[in-house]
Amino acid sequence: MTIVREVTFEIRARASVAIVGPSGAGKSTLLALLAGLDTPSSGKVWLAGEDLTLLDEDGRASLRAARVGFVFQSFHLVPSLTALENVMLPLELNGRRDAEAAARIMLARVGLAARAGHYPKQLSGGEQQRVAMARASVGAPVVLFADEPTGNLDAVTGERIIELLFDLNKDVDTTLVLVTHDRALASRCQRVLTMDSGALVDSGAPG
Repeated sequence: MTIVREVTFEIRARASVAIVGPSGAGKSTLLALLAGLDTPSSGKVWLAGEDLTLLDEDGRASLRAARVGFVFQSFHLVPSLTALENVMLPLELNGRRDAEAAARIMLARVGLAARAGHYPKQLSGGEQQRVAMARASVGAPVVLFADEPTGNLDAVTGERIIELLFDLNKDVDTTLVLVTHDRALASRCQRVLTMDSGALVDSGAPG
């Protein structure tokens, strides 16, 4: 079964790009391909100057660890780690000796300095998503991928997360690629890619 087909586009560094379309259009699959979480059966995917199709699983994982951040709808925090430890995790995996100091700075940036010692179950949904965004941004990734980042949040909390997402994108000077059903959120991006039935039906203005 072909989920994504005949999709060709290029995203400029430091651009903000939204991928929109109906459910089942292939948006999340495309995001997974762009991030090297999945591999295409044909064609090539380039990420931060690297051809992902030439890398094995370990090579793709290493590239993601060094150059990529992720924000998911369901947060994906490690329940046995505090907020601080969750944000420290990618830095520790990359051997950063300043992991704790950098994580504390990023938690303060997202307004959660006072919640550093709390576990995910002790945090609200909005707080968990802020921790997830701090974790995704703490390593200053080249590309930040977000898959329905406000999907599990109420409208007010979602709006706060959107503002924070774009603030962090600007502060960290990264490329933002997000999947969303929210047209208002998509309109905040410099470019909107529209998918339907696995195909790119509108590539938007270059960005």
